[in-house]
Amino acid sequence: MTFSRIFAFVAFIISCFFIDFANALEPMLVKKQQFELASFTTQNGAVIAPVRIGFESYGKLNAKRDNVILITHYFSGTSHAAGKYQATDAQAGYWDAIIGPGKAIDTNKFFVISSDTLVNLNAFDPNVITTGPASINVKTGKPWGLAFPVVTITDFVEVQKALLDSLGINKLYAVIGPSMGSFQAIEWAVRYPDQVERLVPVIGSAEVDAFTAVKLERWAYPIKQDPAWQQGDYYQSAEKPTEGLATAMAYVTQDALHPRSFNQKYPSLTKDKAAAIEITASFSAWDQLMATARQRSSLQDANHLLYLVRASQLWRAGMGDNWQHALAKVKAKTLFLPASGDLLLTADSAIASQKALQATGNNAQLVEIQGDFGHLDGLFNISTVGPVIQQFLAK
Repeated sequence: MTFSRIFAFVAFIISCFFIDFANALEPMLVKKQQFELASFTTQNGAVIAPVRIGFESYGKLNAKRDNVILITHYFSGTSHAAGKYQATDAQAGYWDAIIGPGKAIDTNKFFVISSDTLVNLNAFDPNVITTGPASINVKTGKPWGLAFPVVTITDFVEVQKALLDSLGINKLYAVIGPSMGSFQAIEWAVRYPDQVERLVPVIGSAEVDAFTAVKLERWAYPIKQDPAWQQGDYYQSAEKPTEGLATAMAYVTQDALHPRSFNQKYPSLTKDKAAAIEITASFSAWDQLMATARQRSSLQDANHLLYLVRASQLWRAGMGDNWQHALAKVKAKTLFLPASGDLLLTADSAIASQKALQATGNNAQLVEIQGDFGHLDGLFNISTVGPVIQQFLAK
């Protein structure tokens, strides 16, 4: 081979490297799509008409339609699991670290889909499409308010099922979701065992016990005590329960963190000299937490939070009287990924769920996510178990 040809070959290899490197730096751009049902009957027999939800997808659906991974989102999350809407967006989707070309959930191999839930908390986010109490009831021409029926994790799953049916998808390579998304993932495997091949509940469990249900009630309480809530009938009022919602989100934030990370982020109480003199003086840590919560809740809806709390409080696999018995229906290969420092949905609750599933004959695996962020390690440190997820999906 002549020198010129060697030089040309080396130049070609180098150019390919830089092209690949540039592509790796470019964000995966995604767009929100909408799915609509003319009517939907909830688990408790109520009819919602119509129902609209938003969804996103990443990667390509293969000819057999058997390369589908469903991502089910967490309590305050949305369908924006990965990528960006615009290249200039400040942040990518919450699991962008593991979803994308060449990543743990490889969009070169899999068609990944994620949808907004019913009663999505971020009801006023322009990138969210959801039906809930803030939506217009076509029968009255006014927002539903508390006339909206109680909905469950099962209802979230059934709307997702209708979406997938509309796309001609009847087999899921895997269902993966964090926190409240883990509830949906497990319910998928219970209700549709022949359609779910792999199950990955992240920072979650197969039931919400009484202790956790009461903790979740703390999130609802500030809204119900806000005079502007008006028993949920505030949509046409000038005053909204913004303070109650912000306080609720402050509790959500604190409960999702571990004391190690919380204390690092918020000021030491030793700086609050006024608190030792005046009983009405506030702690700066609380003031800072509330300021963050007010900003975070600006596109959220108070009633939607109440409905999500109730759906989570009611959660148990199969939604019957015996969640352990319901797990016997699961055929999927299962991998639990709890966070070791989680004080909201503890690692112990995931271990109990794993053991209950193993008792049915399912060889469920479990790997703990390490970190200092508590429950939020399932989002912030998910990349640390990326190789575990990748290996599990390869089996």
